Amino acid sequence: MRDFDLVRPASLAAATAAFAAGGEAAYLAGGHTLIPAMKSRLRMPDALIDLAGLDLAGIVPDGKRLWIGAMTRHADVAGGASAIPGLAALAGGIGDPQVRNRGTLGGSIANNDPAADYPAAALALDALIETDRATHKADDFFQGMFTTALADGEIITRIGFAIPQRSAYAKFRHPASRYAVVGVYVADHGNSWRVAVTGAGPGVFRWAEAEAAIAAGGALPTLPADDLNSDIHAGPEYRAHLCGVMLKQALAGLV
Repeated sequence: MRDFDLVRPASLAAATAAFAAGGEAAYLAGGHTLIPAMKSRLRMPDALIDLAGLDLAGIVPDGKRLWIGAMTRHADVAGGASAIPGLAALAGGIGDPQVRNRGTLGGSIANNDPAADYPAAALALDALIETDRATHKADDFFQGMFTTALADGEIITRIGFAIPQRSAYAKFRHPASRYAVVGVYVADHGNSWRVAVTGAGPGVFRWAEAEAAIAAGGALPTLPADDLNSDIHAGPEYRAHLCGVMLKQALAGLV
């Protein structure tokens, strides 16, 4: 890890100004991805902009949505998102207590790790991702592995999850990292269903065939193994099988 300047802005304007000041800059939220990347020299920012001083935490129900600030810790989502029990349970299953008490919702969404949990919730719960510049629909926000609709220097401020009638998340987790080898989030929105899959492919995606089958009350589909991930943990055929298993578990756990 090389030397860098640490900036602690007290406002969004100050944060974006620091980012634009020149050189390579990076925003610091929970740091669970950024700090390891810096230690391995995969990221070498000249300036690290700590967002902890910004007023971007909190959980507020507002009509049909549950708004959660980007700097809200996983542990606080687990304990405070009672309007969406499936989301609260998802947050409670992230990492270990140290991770849950430091990691943030916005950091996870912005990083868009292909095995992260929150992107599946955002897609299944038809989330709106608000930033200092725009509002992005979840369907358009996640654009592939570690890639989102965020422009350079754009900061997520809060995420609004549509409150479903019922929802649940089930994942087959890696025993060490607790990331999802495969995770499936199912949400019943009354007149429609949304099913999102994480861990299986190069990025989070909706499973349209599963949505249609659940809505029609028909047999659950099998996800094709084409284009699914293959690594030391699981091959594409096994991940396709796990998608079906996690879909059934999520449906059985709807609350």
